[in-house]
Amino acid sequence: MAMRGRGSVGRLNDMAREIERTLNIVGVAPDERERFLEWAMASLWTSFKEERMNQRIMIENEIRQLGLRFPNGTVNKEYSVSFPLPLDRISAVELLGADELGLSFNIDEEGMCHLEGKPLKAGDFTVKLRYSTLEGEPTSELAIPVAFNPDPRTLWKDIPTDENIAYYKPDSDSAYIKVEAEEGEAPKKDIVAASRRGRSHAQEGRPRDDHFSLYHCDDSDWYIMAVADGAGSAKYSRKGSEVACNAIIDHCRALLIDNPAFEQAIREYESDRDNTEKRTDVTRHVIDIIYNGALKAHEAVKKAAVANEESRLKDFATTLMFAICKRYDFGWFIASFWVGDGAMCLFDEKNKTAKLLGTPDEGEFSGQTRFLTMPEIFRDPEVVKKRLRMAIVPDFTALFLMSDGVSDPMFETDNNLKDYAKWEEFYKRLQTGFPDDEIDGVDLSDDNPESKDQLLRWLDFWSPGNHDDRTIAILH
Repeated sequence: MAMRGRGSVGRLNDMAREIERTLNIVGVAPDERERFLEWAMASLWTSFKEERMNQRIMIENEIRQLGLRFPNGTVNKEYSVSFPLPLDRISAVELLGADELGLSFNIDEEGMCHLEGKPLKAGDFTVKLRYSTLEGEPTSELAIPVAFNPDPRTLWKDIPTDENIAYYKPDSDSAYIKVEAEEGEAPKKDIVAASRRGRSHAQEGRPRDDHFSLYHCDDSDWYIMAVADGAGSAKYSRKGSEVACNAIIDHCRALLIDNPAFEQAIREYESDRDNTEKRTDVTRHVIDIIYNGALKAHEAVKKAAVANEESRLKDFATTLMFAICKRYDFGWFIASFWVGDGAMCLFDEKNKTAKLLGTPDEGEFSGQTRFLTMPEIFRDPEVVKKRLRMAIVPDFTALFLMSDGVSDPMFETDNNLKDYAKWEEFYKRLQTGFPDDEIDGVDLSDDNPESKDQLLRWLDFWSPGNHDDRTIAILH
């Protein structure tokens, strides 16, 4: 039928003549033609609709056969899932309900679909994939289940410690000591420390058991640092850790403010380290300061236990690690003592070394530790060799003292404590923080009093299964 260039009336007349001619050819009687045309049009329309519906159902089945299932996620944690769709056969694709869950749906340039974001709420939900197939057909929908677990951090309670309990201790503490250099001198190392009550204690409103104490002798330039971890099962361990740390500071300060004999012994030992006599002399001083300091801390805790008529020494059980340090023209002299778990390490990023100042020790059974309050600690003939350390090093990046609330999640095993790469990773983590938890790093540059607050915040990092008190002291 050639109807181009003609008016509407002309085209309709031509079509009518064609229909008339066709009806004549097939032999439809004139008086049946109107009814025949009604039947034919109805039949064709039904067939047309059925064919389009079948095409739509075929596309819907194809999408169902993709087996779209979204994995579970966690509230406030990044969530991302990608999936393909036959975009050459569908259009106007939407994912209803995604926005309400805090997620965004988009299709990239390559035709891949993405569901991303941080879920806002926990529970079992259904999102609906809505799309169009053929023009004129109703939109199609596919329900897709998705579940989000609650953010485990929101399940923890933070019940303040009752201030009326015996030996009350604030739930957190932090400190910063700026050591001023003389005019013309290079900047001196500073000390920063922080201690935070663990989530397991906060959940029940129990007090913080960890403690730290810091001191710098301005007259003699000696640094003194102590960290103690009160036993979680000991009723008054919070007091034991405090007494132990304070006793160490008092003892060491008294012997280091003015001790020319010790200073001379260190210098003579440095000048001839192979000389047995000189080594013995400096060791004698170290034993007097370090070993006797630990012994005095033990006695101080014991005295506190005796003063409490309702308690025993083991009720004040605590670990203890402490170090004294001073810089000389030939380098740094460091001496230390360590009983219990946690970690104490001299970290040197420049020379790629990490020197443990002792070893974490365990009790009779795996998972236990040993405590300053155990009398056998000081009856052990190997105590000096095992628990005391002294060293002279040219320099170092940082001296770390930390309770196991920090060392366990950061290093996981004792073997990892011996691995320099793990300490390097830890040092970088300390500076970069935990972006996923929105926790910033700690600025360990010189003259930064804000580092104590940064460090306290840093200690709030999330580590599944690690919810003990956390304490760390850093000389840097």
